[in-house]
Amino acid sequence: MNIDSIQNGVVIDHISAGKGMELVRLLGLDTSDLSVAIIKNVHSEKLGKKDIIKVDADVPFNLDIIGFVDPEATVNVIRNGVLVEKKKLTRPKILKGVIHCKNPRCITQVEQELGHEFRLTDDGYRCVYCEAKAG
Repeated sequence: MNIDSIQNGVVIDHISAGKGMELVRLLGLDTSDLSVAIIKNVHSEKLGKKDIIKVDADVPFNLDIIGFVDPEATVNVIRNGVLVEKKKLTRPKILKGVIHCKNPRCITQVEQELGHEFRLTDDGYRCVYCEAKAG
């Protein structure tokens, strides 16, 4: 399989195998008109298998979304065919507007203008309004 290198853009690497498509959806790449390559189940010495996303455009991404889906992923910024920045990620402490509370009694279900917000706890993400666990 041959995927051309990119001259200016972003490579999201070391994504756990199977999480690439979720990341593409949450980042809105599935509906954008950007040139995007999704490589699934690539052999990796570290992970066994991994996914890779290449975006042939120098656009900013919400790193909180990437850190939420896979905090072990790395974001590589490429300019003029050269790696200029490599970002390591962590799980964000607060997650706003990425996932929605599924609790039917949560205030976010009634107050549509109220943003969905989750806080990282010891057992995952919880809604800041009703304490329901994400996911």
